[in-house]
Amino acid sequence: MASLSRRSLIARSTALIGAGLVPELARAATGKGQRRPNILFILADDMGFADLSCYGRRDYATPALDALAAGGLRFTQAYANSAVCSATRTALITGRYQNRLPVGLEEPLGQRPVGLPPSHPTLPSLLRKAGYGTMLIGKWHLGALPDYGPQQSGYDHFWGFRGGGLDYFTHKAFGKADLWDDARQIDQQGYLTDLLGAKAREVITDYARQDKPFFMSLHFNAPHWPWEGPEDVAEARRLDESGKPMAMFHFDGGSAKIYAQMVTRMDYQIGLILKRLEELGMAENTIVVFTSDNGGERFSDTGPFTGRKTELLEGGLRVPAIIRWPGVTKAGSVSEQTIMTMDWLPTLLAAAETAPDPAFPSDGENLLPVLRRPDQAHERSFSWRYLNLNQEACRKGDWKYLKILNNTFLFNVVDDPQERANLKERMPEKFREMQAEWQKWNAQMLPLDYDAGTSGFTGAQLPDHFGIEKAQTFNRPM
Repeated sequence: MASLSRRSLIARSTALIGAGLVPELARAATGKGQRRPNILFILADDMGFADLSCYGRRDYATPALDALAAGGLRFTQAYANSAVCSATRTALITGRYQNRLPVGLEEPLGQRPVGLPPSHPTLPSLLRKAGYGTMLIGKWHLGALPDYGPQQSGYDHFWGFRGGGLDYFTHKAFGKADLWDDARQIDQQGYLTDLLGAKAREVITDYARQDKPFFMSLHFNAPHWPWEGPEDVAEARRLDESGKPMAMFHFDGGSAKIYAQMVTRMDYQIGLILKRLEELGMAENTIVVFTSDNGGERFSDTGPFTGRKTELLEGGLRVPAIIRWPGVTKAGSVSEQTIMTMDWLPTLLAAAETAPDPAFPSDGENLLPVLRRPDQAHERSFSWRYLNLNQEACRKGDWKYLKILNNTFLFNVVDDPQERANLKERMPEKFREMQAEWQKWNAQMLPLDYDAGTSGFTGAQLPDHFGIEKAQTFNRPM
């Protein structure tokens, strides 16, 4: 997407000021006296590492997100905090390991009456305190009303759905309608991805009339199941009329073609949103982030990695991550720095000239130095655990410790991204070091909750998972 010249930006901004849409021409056109940046955080759901053409997808194109990467910084070693959605979203909104909160132990959050405590500082609440307007459009999945919700956790407004997934046409989840405008349930026709994109453009236009910065979380359902492209209303009807509460999982539906339609429609809507920012003269002072909540699902391209959502193999954890911040990120830059979802909170707070609540210190890292110098990577340590299959993992430097059931591994994931060569016997000291690193981390987290929800795929669902007979396979302590 071509950037606006200074002359065209001034011309557009002048016209928009005449319409009452942009408060101050000088800020938009020159950057002098420029206010703190707006922040647009776009989160895909279940997107594989290589599901964008700028990350290697070859059977379809994602021009809007490719253009975003071409105009900013693309990370090649970005990790999700979990291999499933609500756990990662806990880490994103708190900036901390999700394992510090009961809601973060859910894999994912189901029907249990837990959620994100309204008393916990969050990315939107801290930005609101710093003078930002805040809004969530799309998926919440961090607890149900009346005790939990976006507006209890820092968002001024919410337009979207509260659960873990939604039919793209009926807007139902497990037979119940789940589309909301703040705390009011609504009925609106249309393909969900298009509705979310249109709402985002509407709200950005509204923010352009206000003399304060905004933080917008745009959390798409795409490309999460049910597998429905923009023309698949008949599939939505089939699932709705089946009478089966779990019909949305539909292992008898979907295809690579439908998946491509889902991703490219989201990309198209993102392109329209980025165009709206340019039209309003806001692009030069807006940070745009795009990433995914976890690795890909059954139709995703996870690139050179094995594994998928619900698994601590690289394919379940590696995600695309792009940030464009004009004047800070260099166009077309690439970073090999390892990062994690929880890094976005301290990074965006620093960009907004504020900081985390000292009573709830972030486990993430402020990435501003990396944004300015993407070639300057440094070693970090990340750890994960996942109840299903007793999974454990730790990444430090080029090395990764992995445990699945009673099998343990040591991989160099830079030389061996497919995680095939188990080096634990050749390098026993490194294996013990990595295992100890994970144990040290685990001791600081809440203990495992064996009554929490967990999920995974079985051989009956996916043939490459032969031998796995049930999803909740773990060794409960005696």
